[in-house]
Amino acid sequence: MKVILLEDVKSVGKKGEVVEVSDGYARNVLLKKGQGKEATGKNMNDLKLQKANAEKVAQETLAAAKALGEEMKGKTVKIAVKTGEGGRVFGSVSTKEIAEALKAQLGYEVDKKKIQLASPVKTLGVTIVPVKLHAKVTTEVNVHVVEA
Repeated sequence: MKVILLEDVKSVGKKGEVVEVSDGYARNVLLKKGQGKEATGKNMNDLKLQKANAEKVAQETLAAAKALGEEMKGKTVKIAVKTGEGGRVFGSVSTKEIAEALKAQLGYEVDKKKIQLASPVKTLGVTIVPVKLHAKVTTEVNVHVVEA
């Protein structure tokens, strides 16, 4: 029996795939647990429409990320930190502080997990920080650390 999987099933297939399984397994496991549905003409059409819609949404998301990346590229945020004698920074500037500064100063809402900081910023001055907005879109933002 051909079945369209509604979720990932171990050793059978991934969500959205059409797989051939035995009639008993399909009726007693996949259909009963809601992990799949029979691959009829109507269901196959629905699957094709869902895949087309998902692709369209993915392209729109990519376009939005590219536009935001171009807009953010080269922008600078200032972060004031406490310093000690000789300009040594107490602590460091983390991704959370950079994300908050981006929102407060420039109005960009960026998740702190998307800011790719190799190590926390521990020096005064300008540091170029990469921000991964999408799997295919990465931009750079300048972080200017100043004395408070």
